[in-house]
Amino acid sequence: MLTKLPDVMLEPMVRAALLEDLGRAGDITTSAIVPAGLRATMVLAARKPGTVAGLDLARLAFRLIDPAAVLEIHRPDGTSVAAGEAIATVHGAAAGLLTAERVALNYLCHLSGIATATAAVVAALDGLPTQVVCTRKTIPGLRAVQKYAVRAGGGANHRFGLDDAVLIKDNHIALAGGVAPAVERARASVGHLVKIELEVDTLDQLDEALRLGVDAVLLDNMSVDTLRRAVALVGGRAVTEASGGITRASARAIAETGVDMMSLGWLTHSSTALDIGLDSTG
Repeated sequence: MLTKLPDVMLEPMVRAALLEDLGRAGDITTSAIVPAGLRATMVLAARKPGTVAGLDLARLAFRLIDPAAVLEIHRPDGTSVAAGEAIATVHGAAAGLLTAERVALNYLCHLSGIATATAAVVAALDGLPTQVVCTRKTIPGLRAVQKYAVRAGGGANHRFGLDDAVLIKDNHIALAGGVAPAVERARASVGHLVKIELEVDTLDQLDEALRLGVDAVLLDNMSVDTLRRAVALVGGRAVTEASGGITRASARAIAETGVDMMSLGWLTHSSTALDIGLDSTG
């Protein structure tokens, strides 16, 4: 079940986006054209098929401008939607709905795009146990909601930040003077509940990582054949993560090697927004 983020986490970013859009004088176009007392009903509708995410941010955008606005949800976050299908209906002051429209759609389209892309990769792995996970390659200030959108698309999350777990990468190894000293220093520094993952580029590095007893190995930019050999070498002694240049087209072949998970940074930094519009019912 998809667990929603509480409003207390979402409201500050929505408020900041509205303040940015309102500028120094507010919505001068709507203020000049739309009567203050006019009420309206508008529909958030998908113009292309996809997976929905971000409705709570849209709701907050409308409510922060018009506290009496009501968002009636037809297709909740995490559900698929067809082209032309209504996602939600919003009722409120016409001026308020128009003022909040762009911020509401910016969040909803962007996050639904991430959920849609994630769902496509997850679908490509149908029947296989490999998890699709995102990374820390997120837009500054949007990490929590972008990672939420990945979950809405059926994926899972890697680290939320640098303090979640130890991930020793090639530069850490170079500056530490080798794999062993990097792992030993990390283990001596962190608490007993903190997991240690090590990035490896070769099977020799992987063998050393296993001897050191790390919790997880990031198999970086390995071919499908090398990944298969790596999974066999690990033999269940550590969590295996494939990473580097994975696309929807290549995902299934990578999953078939038996890796536990694959991480795709592009899910959060490069997914195409889902086209969603706000249309007046008249």
